[in-house]
Amino acid sequence: MDGPIARPNFNPFIRLDPADDVVVARMPVPAGTAVPSENTVTLHDVPSGHKIAARFIAKGEAVKKYNTVIGFASEDLAPGTWMHSHNILFDDVEKDYAFSKSYVPTEYVPQAERATFQGIRRADGRVGTRNYVGVFVLGNAGGTAARKIANAFTPDRLAGFPNVDGVAPFVHEQGDGMERSGEPMALLRRTIAGTIRNPNTAAALVIATGGESNDLEDFLREQGLQVGPTLRTLVIGEAGGLRRTVEAGVALVKEMLPASNDIRREPVSAEHLVIGMQCGGSDGFSGLSANPALGAAMDILVRHGGTAILSETSEIFGVEHTLTARAVTPEVGQKLVDRMNWWLDYNKGRDTQINGRVSPGNNAGGLANVLEKSLGGAKKGGNSPMMAVYEYAEPVTARGLVFMDTPGYDPTSATGQIAGGANMVMFTTGRGSCFGSLPAPTIKLASNTPMYERMVDDMDINCGTIIDGEATVQEMGERIFRQLLHHASGERTKSELNGLGTNEFVPWIIGVLA
Repeated sequence: MDGPIARPNFNPFIRLDPADDVVVARMPVPAGTAVPSENTVTLHDVPSGHKIAARFIAKGEAVKKYNTVIGFASEDLAPGTWMHSHNILFDDVEKDYAFSKSYVPTEYVPQAERATFQGIRRADGRVGTRNYVGVFVLGNAGGTAARKIANAFTPDRLAGFPNVDGVAPFVHEQGDGMERSGEPMALLRRTIAGTIRNPNTAAALVIATGGESNDLEDFLREQGLQVGPTLRTLVIGEAGGLRRTVEAGVALVKEMLPASNDIRREPVSAEHLVIGMQCGGSDGFSGLSANPALGAAMDILVRHGGTAILSETSEIFGVEHTLTARAVTPEVGQKLVDRMNWWLDYNKGRDTQINGRVSPGNNAGGLANVLEKSLGGAKKGGNSPMMAVYEYAEPVTARGLVFMDTPGYDPTSATGQIAGGANMVMFTTGRGSCFGSLPAPTIKLASNTPMYERMVDDMDINCGTIIDGEATVQEMGERIFRQLLHHASGERTKSELNGLGTNEFVPWIIGVLA
């Protein structure tokens, strides 16, 4: 345990709601530290981001944080007791879905007063924040060819095309040895096609081997894609092998570069921003700083007509009723419940997060179980009404806060959001993350100052100032929104400067492998 509290008269604990049974440590707190705000003394060393009992809690009694049940006391707990997974039991919590009972329509900023950014307007009216040429594969066997083609376009070779952000490979591990039809193939195809259609993709080359389960002609026909100046295809078997495929692929990309470069940024309304929200490596501060601050920023975006995509279905388990109550219609709320029930059945009997235990990193950061993690994760959604629920990688057409059904695994979740149309990704983290994404770049938000300072080369925004008492959630939300507009206008994020994104295209794998 670190030394004594550095600042006199500075409360080392945060109370989140008057009805809470716990308070959260802003920093490591030694045993025997007085907590005047709660009229108690810490009985144990308390790690940063962890909790203590703020009152006597009887065995079996519900434990509340943010005035929401996060579990049940495993024993009688005296005030000042360190509270974590060793004495907070995970159990089913009775939920009232209260469909649409808390729905309040968004009060939009007048059109003429909405924030703007420098966007790339496509011919069909969609707006991009980046301008990539993508090299896609239908099956894993084409991966080497795709990477070699993309890697051929070094900064020197792209110097004559300053408006092209890069040539990026989109390689995955599916496409063969799997069902030729049904949900797994449909999901894979709409993920690839959705990423091709993303407004940040200027042009695409699709590579096939010629014999994979994900047949090229079936893929194009099913997804309604037409080969033309901005979409070219290449079959390895017909091209004459790997070397000739790479040569032909490089030539095809060269042909698409001039038109891809023929764009300009122009002022466009923030209503064209579609944000995929992610959290990973969460800690006890994520739900206190970065996540609610991102939620405040997304509430601002929604009022300006934009769209925010909340996802990671298994990581809102236990608090889904807070979203169904804000659903625009009971039918939208029920769709979220249906997807949650699918996940509960899918994970039945398995050692997975939705069944209680969080990852070792989340646990070390102060999260006792999935209920507590879900409570913090849902804060990314702010207070806006939930306007729609989408299945994985479905095109997002509604404006406002929407939900997309995805796994909790960050690369897979973000891949689905981008395929659905996200042109930026915002990623909160408490333990640290080196995640990045393409063609929609990732902005990373740190939940605490020590981690931000350790990983300053990877973090874009420090939300730890909320924990430090130097900013409010709303002030940080406004700052996040302003910085989002700068990055959407072309300012590079840390993940872009670090060259991340070429390995993070990870479509969701479900179904049987042959």
